[in-house]
Amino acid sequence: MQKTHNPALPAAAAAAVPAGALTAALVLLLATAAGLAVATIYYVQPMLGILGADLQASPGTVGLVPTANQLGYAFGILLLAPLGDRYDRRSIILTKAAILTVALLLAGAAPNIGLLLAASLAIGLSASLVQDIVPAAATLAPEHSRGRIVGTVMTGVLLGILLSRVASGFIAEAFGWRAVFYIAAVSVTLAGLALWRSLPNFAPTTSLPYLTLLKSLFELLAKYSALRRAALAQGLMAAGFSAFWCTLALMLHEAPYYLGSAVAGSFGLAGAAGALIAPIAGKIADRRGPVLVTRIGTAFTAASFAVMALAPALPVQGQLWLLVLCTVGFDLGVQATLIAHQTIVYGLEPAARSRLNAVLFVGMFIGMSAGAAVASLLFAQWGWLAVVALAVTTSLAAFAVRMLPERA
Repeated sequence: MQKTHNPALPAAAAAAVPAGALTAALVLLLATAAGLAVATIYYVQPMLGILGADLQASPGTVGLVPTANQLGYAFGILLLAPLGDRYDRRSIILTKAAILTVALLLAGAAPNIGLLLAASLAIGLSASLVQDIVPAAATLAPEHSRGRIVGTVMTGVLLGILLSRVASGFIAEAFGWRAVFYIAAVSVTLAGLALWRSLPNFAPTTSLPYLTLLKSLFELLAKYSALRRAALAQGLMAAGFSAFWCTLALMLHEAPYYLGSAVAGSFGLAGAAGALIAPIAGKIADRRGPVLVTRIGTAFTAASFAVMALAPALPVQGQLWLLVLCTVGFDLGVQATLIAHQTIVYGLEPAARSRLNAVLFVGMFIGMSAGAAVASLLFAQWGWLAVVALAVTTSLAAFAVRMLPERA
């Protein structure tokens, strides 16, 4: 098997982990900080309707805002997350937190859609600090409980993704959409200060130059079939996930619902139930193997989206309840699959965890960006059922990828 460029640092340095550094309080802090950071790229989704009206932007143009967030996040993971193997992760996390705060303040002050798009791209780039926090937790965790601890931190991430919509929906309706970005800036600042006080330093695991470090991403992708499969399957899952959330507010804003941003955001409460599966999925992956979890998760997601297509046959109240139940279902599936994929990926090459994580999440957020863009077009041309059809198709494709025979 072809060997990936090895770090030029001694093995002792590569394996260095601060003794006793991972306390329960630090795990909670990492989960909270990751949740607050990742929330910044989702706050905008339930308030697209009122934001577009305020900035006098068309639905198609407003739909580019979450796309810019997702693309920025994907580029941040691709270009910046690998630096976690080359430099002290603590310094990288704190620097990105400071940049994210500035980007959020700029978004809140944006006078037009063009500047908001630029700020959204910067928010996505700097919010990639989440993908420095998760490998940090994996590095600090004992091997026998890595899945559980990564699952716990990912609970914070997933709650941040889903509850961000609840918070922004209500805040935007009560105080305006700009207030959401200002409050987010304060929350990221407080999280950064807490990490500055509590997070230990990390020894670099490679001395590769930056361009060589980026090149090694492709070498890792070529070397590990498990990494390729995880990135592809999670990207397909993410496309359907993003398609739903990026068009939900627009769909609820129209007939027959005529509901505002607060209701659209409230769907995040239903989706938050999916976050509860994260530690459980991690434990199952530790005990029964992560491949089984990925197969169950992708199948459950596809089934949940398929049932959603029955909504038009019901009265309006029934349609809303069905959407809530299906939201719980597909979030459970997506989050369980993600935890299992992380467990697979982090075990491939410990000294390259930041880069392995980068490959997995670049695949995921390329899928999210594509899902958001395609879903906006489908919704504008053919309506909500076309978005549901897209989500079912991508979820079934992910299930097919996971059902292929395992290769070395």
